[in-house]
Amino acid sequence: MTDDVVVGARFVIPDAELGERFSRASGPGGQGVNTTDSRVELSFDVVRSPSIPDDLRERVVARLRSRLVDGVITIVAREHRSQLMNREAARARLAALLLEATAPPPPRRRATKPSRGSKERRLAAKKRRAQVKRGRGGRFDD
Repeated sequence: MTDDVVVGARFVIPDAELGERFSRASGPGGQGVNTTDSRVELSFDVVRSPSIPDDLRERVVARLRSRLVDGVITIVAREHRSQLMNREAARARLAALLLEATAPPPPRRRATKPSRGSKERRLAAKKRRAQVKRGRGGRFDD
């Protein structure tokens, strides 16, 4: 089994470019939580990675700017009790994050004006609502 991270059909990040640190996770888990290093910190150098094509690198850096520290993105996984499952979760999260960051920008919205019919319907609804409110006035004058 290869530990490379596949980012859609766009590119593959080899295992050698990923850094992993393990530590003890907090939270429930009984005695095991105090003895096993199941928390995983997965780090990937986005800026200096040769795996990301140059045309996509600028887009990734721009979209992930708030999450990068010196060009490195860090993903933390600690939701599972086993280290292996946390490693898989962190790698899946990294792949999803990079896939979303490399997606092409959405097409620009073309500005449109409301049609005559929609304007008339809006005004008619306003008149009906005003008539309802006008009909409520003066009921409680005793």
